[in-house]
Amino acid sequence: MEQTLKTRFGQKPLQVFQAWRQTVAGARGLSDSARMEAINNFFNRNMAFVDDQILWGEVDYWATPLESIGKGGGDCEDFAIAKYFSLLEAGVDNAKLRLTYVKARIGGPESSVTQAHMVLTYYATPQAEPLVLDNLIGEIRPASRRPDLIPVFSFNRDGVYVPGATTASVDRLSRWKNLLQRMQQQGYYP
Repeated sequence: MEQTLKTRFGQKPLQVFQAWRQTVAGARGLSDSARMEAINNFFNRNMAFVDDQILWGEVDYWATPLESIGKGGGDCEDFAIAKYFSLLEAGVDNAKLRLTYVKARIGGPESSVTQAHMVLTYYATPQAEPLVLDNLIGEIRPASRRPDLIPVFSFNRDGVYVPGATTASVDRLSRWKNLLQRMQQQGYYP
């Protein structure tokens, strides 16, 4: 992965890459809560929010963790994806993690103006209230303390979850399939 990073992005992101690898390795022996804190803080501190159109010249591009580190930034999907795979690698069970597509109320929970947004959610048990890892708010909060977010659907490697529907195959998400293929090509697939 390091060689792929240097070849594609040069020497500049190497220090952040090495810090990422150390953060993930250091999180392996921690509790899930401590792992989430470490990974959430790492990406929120080391990545800048940059719109896909500016960063990639595309309307919606899902970057791999290596690409996000190489560019030093990404949009909400890129933050959520990097956190998801880093937490998997650090030992968090996939069944506890979901990338969650939401409508974020702009201007607060009473606003009628919404914008598409993605966060990472953690479920301690299948019926537990999820915790929200977000690039907009650094603190990991229970979903009940995020009334500005309206969940639409969520997914992980096992499937797509829509409220009130049966679990669907994740193969329906073409951007996800493309992301996983690029990760394999880059030598990263925890």
